[in-house]
Amino acid sequence: MLALTAENGLFVPRRIADLLRTTLEEVARTAGLGRDAVSRADRVKSPRTQRRLREMVEVLNKVEPRFGSPLLAYAWLRSQPLAGFDGATAMDLIREDRQADVLDYIDAVDAGVFA
Repeated sequence: MLALTAENGLFVPRRIADLLRTTLEEVARTAGLGRDAVSRADRVKSPRTQRRLREMVEVLNKVEPRFGSPLLAYAWLRSQPLAGFDGATAMDLIREDRQADVLDYIDAVDAGVFA
């Protein structure tokens, strides 16, 4: 997925939206960004926007193999409450700048902690 969403070393929100068959607004919402951050060229290149997009793509890349498609991984990220996070989804945590917690959770599931 990473190679399909980047161009010239930057994440391209339109490519992410196209791959996930969603809108730019939904990509922005999922990553915890405003609409301008993914639609204005100067904002797309900003370090904060690129970091938030990278964090979202990292989580999707990590779970995509278990779901078999980026679309199913995206659905999981947006809708599946994570054990131990009071009903929060991966998207909720990413929006709160807690992407590391999501990756740790995925590693814990892989290790059988939440099995």
